[in-house]
Amino acid sequence: MTTTIREAVRGVAALLSENDIEGAAREARLIVAHALDVEPGRLTLIEHDAMTSDVEAAIHAMVAKRAERVPMSHVLGYREFWGRQFFVSGDVLDPRPETETLIAAALEESFSDVLDLGTGSGAIAVTLVADCEGARGTATDLSDAALTVAARNARTHAVQTRLQFQRSDWFTAVEGVFDLIVSNPPYITALEMDGLQPEVRLHEPRMALTDEADGLSAYRAIFAGARKHLSPGGRIIVEFGQGQCPDVEAIAQANGWRDTAFRTDMSEKNRVLVAKDPV
Repeated sequence: MTTTIREAVRGVAALLSENDIEGAAREARLIVAHALDVEPGRLTLIEHDAMTSDVEAAIHAMVAKRAERVPMSHVLGYREFWGRQFFVSGDVLDPRPETETLIAAALEESFSDVLDLGTGSGAIAVTLVADCEGARGTATDLSDAALTVAARNARTHAVQTRLQFQRSDWFTAVEGVFDLIVSNPPYITALEMDGLQPEVRLHEPRMALTDEADGLSAYRAIFAGARKHLSPGGRIIVEFGQGQCPDVEAIAQANGWRDTAFRTDMSEKNRVLVAKDPV
């Protein structure tokens, strides 16, 4: 008997549920839609159409990967972020919805030159340059593989002429000054790593997740080195993890950054610190 699209979605959802995948129904629709090369919202319009053998084979391959806890973004080959699709792989951190809090904070004021430290997929740098007409940027990372992914995303979103990429360990290879410095650095402590979900622990680069210490090393480097790379009146915006708000603010203030404020994410939790006007 020929399988319909509706039956395929239900079957995929059941298989994902059996493998303890949260949001199995939503992910099933994404997988089937991706195999059909249609928008997920169109599935209800064609749910009685028959599946082809090629599409069924593609779905089976994707379900097998997801059942092994390969991240959904790696299965699909992209992640939605701030209304755009970004290519992701095991070489970069998967852009999270919480990081859109940093984007919103950055866009509260205009800027001409942005520096993105630890760019990973390039989602932050590409988004900011794309959304701010005329802005230029520099994006750094210690991983050559990550820089390759970021450059690909810059080309996809047509900002490659306004965004340069550089291998650097925080500020070590950075030259010039910027009116905006942003970063979503590794902030997970070494002790927390074993408790992460398999999708994160097994499939994302460890160096993008943890500093192998207390999760605060990057903030110490960023706030200590930013002064000579930030123009007068410029801003530093960093993302941090749950419970790190007091520590990150203390690090900023210990390095002379007195004008600090926080932005909350969709869960109303402090997620981003904005600092400017160093003493």
